[in-house]
Amino acid sequence: MVGAGVRSALAVLALLPLLGGCDMPWDGDGERVRTAREFPPADRPVAPTVSTKWSTEEARDRVNEAEDVMDSADVRKGMTVADIGAGDGYYTVRLATRVGPGGRVLAQDILPEAIERLADRVARDRLDNVSIKLGAVDDPRLPIDSFDRVFMVHMYHEIEEPYAFLWRLRPALREGGQVIVVDGDRPIAQHGTPFRLLVCEFEAVGYKLLSYDDKQHAGGYLARFVPEGKRPAPDDIQRCKNP
Repeated sequence: MVGAGVRSALAVLALLPLLGGCDMPWDGDGERVRTAREFPPADRPVAPTVSTKWSTEEARDRVNEAEDVMDSADVRKGMTVADIGAGDGYYTVRLATRVGPGGRVLAQDILPEAIERLADRVARDRLDNVSIKLGAVDDPRLPIDSFDRVFMVHMYHEIEEPYAFLWRLRPALREGGQVIVVDGDRPIAQHGTPFRLLVCEFEAVGYKLLSYDDKQHAGGYLARFVPEGKRPAPDDIQRCKNP
């Protein structure tokens, strides 16, 4: 049997080419990333990443958070799902169980240290239907026409380039695919996203709101979005005002 330490080392080694090829998120002079400059900048602050955990897994399970959110998102066996900003993998492992052996989960994060911890967890738990990918501040780097659901749980307020990010995410959705956002309806400085601002930013890039659910036990609301019409050209995107 392969020990956990060996599996962890193998997982990290497998990620090294990916980590080494990652673009740096900022230029040396602190300017915006070059690949986002054709998009409007967000008229809002960006919440710092203070932790990869919103709450403890035990506390979240006590209120049945993940099961309720997955039910509301209509996640079913055989689906292909992305967990963006996966952190330590709370949703990743539960999504893997929900979609089953015939489904797939892609766990993505922009923090290499989070990716390493998640790789160890995936190997330790033998989650054969989970893949891991390093993302960027302006691009989730998802394969085209691949996902039935894309989850963004307690992380939207940390996205530095929302217009570029959402614009590049759209082609990854299959027909009927949805983006699921769970966040708090409070100022971004308080690690939430005002709901009106969330809807405005999604609509600016060509999505429409499908549904809204109050999910106080999950820390706020759950919003589902679907693509609508054609993606606007980057220079046609109208920047939303921070309320």
